[in-house]
Amino acid sequence: MSERKRFKRLITRYPHPHVNFFGRSHWTRRNFFRLLGSGLTGYFLGGPMAPTLSRAAAAVEPKGTAKQVIFLFLQGAPSPIDTFDFKMTPDTPSDFSPETVNGIQFPVGLLPNTAQILDKVGIIRSGLSWALAHNLAQTWFQIGRSPISATGGIAPHLGSVVAIEKEPERRPDQIFPVFIALNAENTPGSGYFPVALGPFKTRPSIEGLTSTQHADGQARFEKRWDMLHLIDAPLRGPDSAIGAAGTGMGEFYESARNMMFNPIVSEAFSFTEEESLRYGDTSFGDACSIAKKIVAADQGTRFIQVNHGGWDHHAAIYDRNEVNGEEVGRNIYAQGSQFDKGFAALINDLEADGLLDETLVLACGEFGRTVGRVTNDGAGRDHYLQMFYVLAGGGVQGGTVIGQTDPTGAFTIDPGWSRGRDVRPEDIEATIYSAMGIDWTTIRTDDPLGRGFEYVPMSSEDAYGPVHELWR
Repeated sequence: MSERKRFKRLITRYPHPHVNFFGRSHWTRRNFFRLLGSGLTGYFLGGPMAPTLSRAAAAVEPKGTAKQVIFLFLQGAPSPIDTFDFKMTPDTPSDFSPETVNGIQFPVGLLPNTAQILDKVGIIRSGLSWALAHNLAQTWFQIGRSPISATGGIAPHLGSVVAIEKEPERRPDQIFPVFIALNAENTPGSGYFPVALGPFKTRPSIEGLTSTQHADGQARFEKRWDMLHLIDAPLRGPDSAIGAAGTGMGEFYESARNMMFNPIVSEAFSFTEEESLRYGDTSFGDACSIAKKIVAADQGTRFIQVNHGGWDHHAAIYDRNEVNGEEVGRNIYAQGSQFDKGFAALINDLEADGLLDETLVLACGEFGRTVGRVTNDGAGRDHYLQMFYVLAGGGVQGGTVIGQTDPTGAFTIDPGWSRGRDVRPEDIEATIYSAMGIDWTTIRTDDPLGRGFEYVPMSSEDAYGPVHELWR
């Protein structure tokens, strides 16, 4: 039996529901507080580093080539045939200026900076999403499973899984959160994992993290900190009269205090005007600049997510609007220019500092967009399951292209990897874990539902796995 047939049989036995995200079954108030209580009790009784029963569903060998991950989430879904699976259509603008770069056709006019680093990236063209609703597909990708599945309601973000696995490796001098999300306010949290392993969310600012500077100065802050300890230090210490809950809160306080008035924090979370210009002078570019600085700071952060929205081009996808030499608006020129400058600068700077080999960079949307002619009503492209994934660093072989679509980009004709089928979001999840040295078949037994929480769904059935061909 071929891998493709075996996979079809698996998903027939274990359906992947595709209902609208907001159409999922609701939770009662009682169920909500029951789950909340389970998660908090588990955290405060055991803490994030408490011994946890887990087992591997299979004997696997993770690559372990990456120290950290930077995930560039292109929300709204970029068009593959206009970018990383380029196909010429009657509507393709002539100023896309496609050329053969590193052996592939690429829109040099749209993504000129990215064209110069194609030898450093790997492209998967046989990607396939499970859903076409933005909220559903975005959440699905970030938690590595259907949000309306049995464990979807308790599932942590991929970054939280990386965090719980890598937190024990933190050095005493490392003070940054393990998981940081930039421009990503709606990013899912830690699920049933400890809240401390959820995303630390912030937006880039030239002034850095202003909340780490007390308005009345450091001396005044330290005086108030000492006063606080005089009042309730025994309640937040290792021998707290109220137990582990008090000790846990004390650790939260101390972690936050370590980031106050800290020059390492100020350096990593701020940027100069020159740096901003080199990354494109946009919020996305600034976030990429900060992501690189966080990696360089080596302060314990292992997963960084940067969101870049605006790719939902149902209408006017090619309506160029240039003001003072800069692309503006909601067309593919504007979003492409922002991504192109920020992405290329990130890859180049990581490489220049010797950090690219240990940093896995992933860029993709939640699905793709329709192929062929643009839609008649809005001159745009609608939602479509076929999609791409772009990866670089972390041991990925630059210049690798996995998978091939038909001449229109409508469907996969050659998956390009060992499983002989389209690459699903769960496969990319397994790829991230493998690169980070994490056993993607891990099944935890600490979940509040008592079902056993699989890092990658259906690990016991070997339904999904890493695209290790990226490392060939």
